[in-house]
Amino acid sequence: MSVTDFDDQMLSLGLARVSEAAALASARLIGGGDEKAADQAAVNAMREALNALPIRGTVVIGEGERDEAPMLYIGEEVGGGAGPQVDIALDPLEGTTLTAKDMPNALTVIAMAPRGTLLHAPDVYMEKLAIGPGYAQDVVSLEMPPAERVKALARAKGVKMAEITVCVLERPRHQAMIDELRGTGCAIRLITDGDVAGVIHCAETEATGIDIYMGSGGAPEGVLAASALKCMGGQMWGQLLFRNDDERGRAEKAGISDLNRVYARDELVTADVIFAATGVTDGSIVTGVKRRPAHLETETILMRSKSGSVRRMQYRVPA
Repeated sequence: MSVTDFDDQMLSLGLARVSEAAALASARLIGGGDEKAADQAAVNAMREALNALPIRGTVVIGEGERDEAPMLYIGEEVGGGAGPQVDIALDPLEGTTLTAKDMPNALTVIAMAPRGTLLHAPDVYMEKLAIGPGYAQDVVSLEMPPAERVKALARAKGVKMAEITVCVLERPRHQAMIDELRGTGCAIRLITDGDVAGVIHCAETEATGIDIYMGSGGAPEGVLAASALKCMGGQMWGQLLFRNDDERGRAEKAGISDLNRVYARDELVTADVIFAATGVTDGSIVTGVKRRPAHLETETILMRSKSGSVRRMQYRVPA
């Protein structure tokens, strides 16, 4: 199937249902302390919902290699076996620890695009940088030191550096960067998990208060985040990071020849994409699953890059 066969409008509601199913399944384990059980519940529900869609899908961003089944593994074929050929990037439960501990911003996340248009990112780290819409192209870059990025963004926004808020994943590897950023006087929003949500926050600065995301995290999550930003607007760059020859071999196996390449947003996602995320626990993007006396409620954000549409959808199902 060609890109023109990808009817994003028709497929988008089905994608939202996939995301909702995973959220509802994992929500039953919120606060239970069992990360693996919550993740597996989301995986099982997402796989079942995907297999009900009229697509011929391949998971290109998933939860590991084939031998790690029963997770939704890279290369797994999903869908009803008829319809358009599509690439699927997913994280059935972004924030397994957040769910297990009943902490904010746990999400189910999935993106879909025409076959061959999502970067087949290996399971390695990626250095990421993202800002929201409304800025000139390349006002910041990965080549800039962290402090210089804050200075450049403040200048472009017409504010002092102290009025810029940077979102960073709280990890020991980021301590030197955090120290440098604090030297600028900017605010830093540290998050414990969920860097897809962290990147999305940049696209809704007025709601979240976050201007820029930077730091290293999983490369697969980078493709998911780029999918969201392609729908919402904003700029993103990513560069794969390798710690050893095994990781470099994974990249080469995925068809990546230039291991030092810096990918812009539209190189991570090269065609129109649809994206859905459903809240599991309450967060700054969407609310979590709510238990009512007779039913459960979810909130999903559903986006299409072709139209630039962003919808917030509430779904109610009997408990």
